[in-house]
Amino acid sequence: MTELAPMDFHPQPQAGQPKPWAFPAPQRGTLDNGLTVLRCHRPGQQVVAVEVILAAPLEAEPAGLDGIATIMARAFSEGTDNHSAEDFAAELERCGATLDAHADHPGVRLSLEVPVSRLAKALGLLSDALRAPAFADSEVERLVRNRLDEIPHETANPARRAGKELSKELFPASARMSRPRQGSEETVQKIDSTAVRAFYERHVRPATATAVVVGDLTGVDLDELLGDTLGSWTGSPAEPRPVPPVSADDTGRVIIVDRPGAVQTQILIGRVGADRHDRVWPAQVLGTYCLGGTLTSRLDRVLREEKGYTYGVRAFGQVLRAAPDGTGVAMLAISGSVDTPNTGPALDDLWKVLRTLAAEGLTDAERDVAVQNLVGVAPLKFETAAAVASTLADQVEQYLPDDYQATLYQQLAATGTVEATAAAVSAFPTDRLVTVLVGDAAQIAEPVKALGIGEVSVVTAE
Repeated sequence: MTELAPMDFHPQPQAGQPKPWAFPAPQRGTLDNGLTVLRCHRPGQQVVAVEVILAAPLEAEPAGLDGIATIMARAFSEGTDNHSAEDFAAELERCGATLDAHADHPGVRLSLEVPVSRLAKALGLLSDALRAPAFADSEVERLVRNRLDEIPHETANPARRAGKELSKELFPASARMSRPRQGSEETVQKIDSTAVRAFYERHVRPATATAVVVGDLTGVDLDELLGDTLGSWTGSPAEPRPVPPVSADDTGRVIIVDRPGAVQTQILIGRVGADRHDRVWPAQVLGTYCLGGTLTSRLDRVLREEKGYTYGVRAFGQVLRAAPDGTGVAMLAISGSVDTPNTGPALDDLWKVLRTLAAEGLTDAERDVAVQNLVGVAPLKFETAAAVASTLADQVEQYLPDDYQATLYQQLAATGTVEATAAAVSAFPTDRLVTVLVGDAAQIAEPVKALGIGEVSVVTAE
């Protein structure tokens, strides 16, 4: 029998020392036309991300024309003075670029991604869209029809329907936040190109806008490039719009949106809290993550793993609109779905989780895992230029300093278990939560009433 030659093994690779990481710091400047520019050089990111933030918030929409900001945002890519809608789309495609836009409570955002080798061409197209949008009658009419077609689908979606009802319940009817962000059938059908252009001319100008540019800018004369493109966009100077105060009613109550025969109940539990200017925000982020930020959080451990009521329940905080003086608001919410027969028991156990949290607090182990997940994976979360640009744009919209995100991670790491517990308990007090259930009222109303978590009312699904 032939004897095998001995094998040589390569030494086992050893882990190196982790490199220190911090959220990238942008450079801030202003073009001659008043446009604020944040730039961030990210070596190796050959796809450049550009975000443009326009000071056209939803609360600025004319009375009866909810949704006009959304139609305007979508119309930016539907033709300019230099390109028809078809030509504009073709030019973007030749650049290998994508251009998206959306409207939300803080304002309108345009998001461009393009290979750095074609950045000049793509910025020229973006500049045309902002400087001289066509807002052609036929294109606006088509966008209005498309939006009207979307509304029934949103109403049929239990999660979207729950969100619509929660906003309606939390905020007074006079507040823009109480109504659908992209408008209702009644308001959207009134929108035409004349109204869109009037909204554009009143609110869109470089002096109140910000552009964020992130990517590998090696060899790119960004000053010259921006001057030749976005720098050609002109408009009258204007002061930033004041941010009106927001009021909300989070008296504990339950609203059932009746869907006879539904086999599942969509749950959305919420209230409003302070925005990111509040000193409690880092602790609230950490505590909320421990409560329902991931599959191993408390809500999932009980409702999913132990009881099998759901595929998952999440707790989160989302800024709705910020203000320079810190008087903005964030939505604090718990969301998930359960099978219809277990709606009552699931809500009972959910409230028990909240009461136990208030009575016993979080554990150090829960806090440590949350910090590791939130802070430890941050470098992966911001691998792309688009992720960095989007976060910087969020900071602009929310009147936060440019180093906010970097500081937040330091604060999260320094937050203790007691602080995180207090913030989570304060965010989700058991007697100050508005609960929306989209499901079969005939089956779930009585079990929910028996829980005593608030007065129960039933509304019909639209």
